[in-house]
Amino acid sequence: MKIEYNILWLDDAKQEIEEGDYHLELLDFVKNLGFLPLIELVRTEQEFFEILNSKQWDLIMTDYNLDEISENPEKGDEVIEKIREKDLLTEILFYTKKDDENRKLGFNRITFIDTSKISGINHNEKVLLKAKELVELTVRKFQNIVAMRGMIMHETSTIDSEMLEIVTDFIQATNNPEVKNRIYDELIGFHSRKLEDSQRFKKNDRIDKVLKDPLLISSSQRANAIEEIIKIIGLDNFIDDLKINIIKVRNDFAHAVYVKDKETGREYFVDKQDGTDFNEEVCRSIRINIIKHKNNLDSLKQKLL
Repeated sequence: MKIEYNILWLDDAKQEIEEGDYHLELLDFVKNLGFLPLIELVRTEQEFFEILNSKQWDLIMTDYNLDEISENPEKGDEVIEKIREKDLLTEILFYTKKDDENRKLGFNRITFIDTSKISGINHNEKVLLKAKELVELTVRKFQNIVAMRGMIMHETSTIDSEMLEIVTDFIQATNNPEVKNRIYDELIGFHSRKLEDSQRFKKNDRIDKVLKDPLLISSSQRANAIEEIIKIIGLDNFIDDLKINIIKVRNDFAHAVYVKDKETGREYFVDKQDGTDFNEEVCRSIRINIIKHKNNLDSLKQKLL
């Protein structure tokens, strides 16, 4: 499971789709589900197959009647057959507004719609509606809470690594005393407290407290160093928000307990301390915050170039 969601869309009426902003509406829909969307909208089979292997696609969309591409265009099912020959089992939305009884539908993981047989909204709106349904379907397939926990832990750890990289690069480039002193002071304060805690735990025989305590260099210390850099270059301070939405959530999720309801079969993680249920909506909010802070750190990196 990954936080990126990639869509490859082949339609000879590309200009019509762009003029109606249908691709942008689909982009916003995926964003609201808490994923980083990419939509590659192409007009020709050549463009399509040139980028097909460039990344992992979560959804492929293709028109059946590619009439405007050339005098002798392939049908959409021939395009799909070539995709399957490459052993790509991506979900595919296969659509047409012209009925054709000769089409082949013997493919796995294919959703076909004939928009001429659906009343109401126009062709592109019908395709967009079905695309949204398929996006939700593919997201639900990956919403197994164990997989989702793994993705969240991976993405938050990536943010942690990016913070250390920014701090390291900044100090190597500037040798800034304020940032270095902030790190030294953080470490001295941190380890002084740890020494006091360790002595107290030993005196009171509280080995349980020791076993629950993460060690250096902590995410919070990295975040505080980033905060010092932000002050120096004059960016809005997002660190308090990052500590709550990323570091705290990651720590809570790491110690959450897996539960399976015997009556409903529902699987979820719960924080035993505060009772937080890491359900689908909570995970969606976490994903949105991950994207927000990845963007914050990317903006900071650009400022430091």
